[in-house]
Amino acid sequence: MYMQSKMGQPLVGNDRFEGYALDLAEALSKEVGFEYHFRLVNDNNYGMRSPVNNTWNGMIGELISRKADVAIAGLTITAERERYVDFSKPYMEIGVAIIIKKPQHQKPGVFSFMEPLSIEVWVCITVAYIGVSVALFLVSRFSPVEWKKDPKSETGYENDFSLFNSFWFSMGALMFQGSDTCPKSVSGRIIGGAWWFFVLIIISSYTANLAAFLTMKRMVKPIESVDDLVNHPTIKYGVPRSGTTFQFFKNSDVPVYRQMYEYMSRNPEVLTATTDEGIEKVRKSKGKYAFLTDNSAIEYANNREPCDTTIVGPALNNKGFGIATPRGSDIRDQITLAVLRLKEGGTLHTLRQRWWVEKGQCGGDSGGGSKGKTPLTLSNVAGIFYILISGLVFAIILGVFEFRCFRNRNGKSSELQAEFQVVSQTHTQTSLVQTPCSPDDHNLPYDMNNTLSKAAPEYTYDAPGPRLLGFESFMQDDHHEPRYSNQ
Repeated sequence: MYMQSKMGQPLVGNDRFEGYALDLAEALSKEVGFEYHFRLVNDNNYGMRSPVNNTWNGMIGELISRKADVAIAGLTITAERERYVDFSKPYMEIGVAIIIKKPQHQKPGVFSFMEPLSIEVWVCITVAYIGVSVALFLVSRFSPVEWKKDPKSETGYENDFSLFNSFWFSMGALMFQGSDTCPKSVSGRIIGGAWWFFVLIIISSYTANLAAFLTMKRMVKPIESVDDLVNHPTIKYGVPRSGTTFQFFKNSDVPVYRQMYEYMSRNPEVLTATTDEGIEKVRKSKGKYAFLTDNSAIEYANNREPCDTTIVGPALNNKGFGIATPRGSDIRDQITLAVLRLKEGGTLHTLRQRWWVEKGQCGGDSGGGSKGKTPLTLSNVAGIFYILISGLVFAIILGVFEFRCFRNRNGKSSELQAEFQVVSQTHTQTSLVQTPCSPDDHNLPYDMNNTLSKAAPEYTYDAPGPRLLGFESFMQDDHHEPRYSNQ
């Protein structure tokens, strides 16, 4: 790549460039002992043979025409190129890979805290909770140990494990909070012990996975392999027009690769002139274009700003980059030996780490990535607050409902009790007192000749407090005629 000028002074010669290839050329010049002048190829191509006139373009063409003495770049060693130029031992092992636009981070769901366990596991836990509660209720009903005398009744008995208390006991164990009521029977304690062990394993497994699910930023990639790319309905894909990657698909006998070559041949707009153009097209495609090229170029691009690309899938084939020289060059063997020494001494690995990792701009392993832990956001734990608020609202509504029901029931009981008291007081404070009939009373007809069949006695109310009215009655000719008197 071109190096920026410093202090406004123009750069000339080899100082205009920087990068892995320039450092490699410098290391080779020290090993072999030659001086070099670095320049870019005129047509920006690596080298491809034209089937029309059997001529080569790019770097290979300049080596054949002796315009250059050495080609140091991402030049792939192939059998066809080996027929026209000489290659050193590969200084880097590479393969064809896929680069796509980095998908957006998936936002955590409201109930992301439930993701550590699958839906099937949650359903099984719910069924186990209900089953244990019902089993504990039935066992407690059958066991005489669980029954005790009711202090409110002289002859009654009570059982602490009602259906509600059985569910409450299981819920307390599931939440690691315990319960005020514990089973006394052997069968009940066996159920409780088995349930506690079950809860211990489930909660431990859930807690171990919860932190990873809440803090991990997950990306859902649209494709994971070449097969996914071929069958994807919306993503287009391409390769450099001039290079070994296009020839690889063209000469391949694998059906999937042949299908990809036919697609790119029918749609030449997906092909690019250079690798940089293809990567830039990926960044501007909004996830609708994938580019296939050497994985070394992809890894380098992924560590450069704007850090919006990623590699997917394994390498399609294994090949190597080599240093090319014209056929019969006298420095070919010396360069090969120098490459082997640089590889054995770790220099090549150091250069790769320097330019791919240390000078990375996206926080690589040694590139000064962000330190510290990612804090949890509200979206990670929003579901917990929803459950808490729902529980509070439901409890308040249920409490108001219970209060109104209790008030209505007590109101009816108070009315019945008041009516009962009024009737009871009237009955106990009044009595009937029999008084004899008087023949001198001329207010009622009195038969001195015993014409009356019967004489009804006179009754008066005798009660404390104000005087009451007394009355007497007679039956004559089946008529009742009351007579009132003030006692």
